[in-house]
Amino acid sequence: GAGTVLYTAGVRPGQSVAVIGLGGVGLAAVLGAVAAGATRIVAVDPSPAKRELARALGATDTVDAAGAGVVDAIRDAAGGGVDHAVEAAGSPAAFETAFRATRRGGSTVTVGLPGAAERFALPLAQLVAEARTIKGSYIGSCVPSRDIPAFVALWRQGRLPVDRLVSATLRLDGINEAFDRLADGAAVRQVITF
Repeated sequence: GAGTVLYTAGVRPGQSVAVIGLGGVGLAAVLGAVAAGATRIVAVDPSPAKRELARALGATDTVDAAGAGVVDAIRDAAGGGVDHAVEAAGSPAAFETAFRATRRGGSTVTVGLPGAAERFALPLAQLVAEARTIKGSYIGSCVPSRDIPAFVALWRQGRLPVDRLVSATLRLDGINEAFDRLADGAAVRQVITF
């Protein structure tokens, strides 16, 4: 999430970011956008609790992904479209939302993992005419030897408070409960103790 924003998208201070999908990766992307100095961060998800958490983490605007007019709401919040849209839900519909919310000259980055058979029909003329960029991001384009020390430094400075993403701490014998929480969307990040 944070690596996707900082490294793959290359968000700079003053830019706008939309994050579609507020699971653990999407919420980490919100933190990354804050750390990068984005001035407009639009968090999109159907869960009111996830949107509320995103706002607490620094999102300036939230949009209900299950509501009507999602793309227009994102574009309006960012004054006509975002500089960078991060799709973290792993669905073609979320990717389409991200692409359509991106401004002319902006980038759409997908970090969500859809099923292998999933496809998206791309409006090629729009991609070319609006000088858009589409990127995939695998593990945030991170190089552990370079980026873990950088993330730790940001955390120590209070600029990347990933500890705020921990929604539960469970013992190892509660691992099945942890997977159930992930499956139903109740968990953000969980710590398993031994």
